[in-house]
Amino acid sequence: MAPRANWKGFLRLSLVTCPVALYPATSDTEKVSFNQINRKTGHRIKYLKVDAETGDEVTSEDIVKGYKVDTDTYIEVTKDELDDIALDSTHTIDIDEFVPKTDIDSRYLIRPYYLVPDGKVGHDAFAVIRETIRSMDKVAIGRVVLTNREHIIALEPLDSGLMGTLLRYPYEVRGEKDYFDDIQDVKLTKDMLDLAKHIVEKKSGAFEPELFEDHYETALIDLINKKRSGAPITAKAAPKTGGNVINLMDALKKSIANEKEASPAAKTAKDATKGKKPKKRVEGQREMLLPIAGKGGKDAAAKAAPKKADKPVRAPTRAKKAG
Repeated sequence: MAPRANWKGFLRLSLVTCPVALYPATSDTEKVSFNQINRKTGHRIKYLKVDAETGDEVTSEDIVKGYKVDTDTYIEVTKDELDDIALDSTHTIDIDEFVPKTDIDSRYLIRPYYLVPDGKVGHDAFAVIRETIRSMDKVAIGRVVLTNREHIIALEPLDSGLMGTLLRYPYEVRGEKDYFDDIQDVKLTKDMLDLAKHIVEKKSGAFEPELFEDHYETALIDLINKKRSGAPITAKAAPKTGGNVINLMDALKKSIANEKEASPAAKTAKDATKGKKPKKRVEGQREMLLPIAGKGGKDAAAKAAPKKADKPVRAPTRAKKAG
C-alpha cells in the first residue's frame, strides 16, 4: 500500500512556489501492539465517552472542546471559532529564514518528515528550492500546520527530496539548571580519564543503525510465536547485577579487562557480516509472527506437536538511493 501523506499544500520561498506533500519518515506500526481484553470472555474492551457527572454516554456531535478555567468551569470553543483563527500556513510552508544546522539544539527536534513534489507540476521550483538550500549548506526554517497546530519545521536536502524536522517552541523545552544544580563538582584524576578514554576507543565505531536490534520487540515476537505453536514457556532467570561500585579506579580497570576478553568474539561476529548483501526489507515485524492456525481451533492446536518458533530476525532497513 502506498504511503499516505499527512499534509498537502505548497512550499514557498519568496515568489517561488510549488505543490508538495508531507509524509512521516518514521513509523511505529511495525511494533507488536496489544489490545485489552476481558480475561473471562476473551472479548475486546470497548471504551465509551460518558458525562463525568451523569454517567450518560455522549454522542460525537454533542462533544465540543472546552478550556478549563476552574474546577467546574470551562470556556467552550467551537470548530468554526478555531477555523477563524487558522493561519496562512495551514496550506503553505513559508520559508522564513536560513540557519546553520549546528545552531539547532537537539532538544528542539521532534520528528522527521519527507517532503516531495505533489503531482507532475512544480518539480522545477522544488529543485530550485532544494538546491538553493543545499548550496548554502544551511537549514531552511518555515511554518506548517498539522493537527490544527502550527509547528516550526526545519528543511534540509536529502537525496532528491527534502527532510523536514518539526521543532519545539522555547516554552516546550525545560531548562537544565533545575535538574543539574545538585550535581556535585568532583575532581577526576588523569589516570581515571585515561582509562575511561581507553574504554571509549575500544567501543568506537561507525554509526550503523541497521545493526541495531530491539531486544524487547524480538522477545515479544518469540513469546507470541511460542504461545501460538504450543511450545512451553519458561521463566527467565533474573539477570546478575554487578553490585555497587566500591572503587571507581578498580571498576575502570575491570572494565578494560572485560573488554579485552569480549573483543575477539565481537570482532569475529562483525567480520562475518562484512561483504554480505543486505536482506530484502520486509514490511514489518508482524511478518515474523507465525501464521494463524487453520480450522480446528484449540483442539487442533492441542493435538499438534509443539513447534519451536523460529527466532525472529529484524530485517535491515532499505538502502539509500545514490544521490
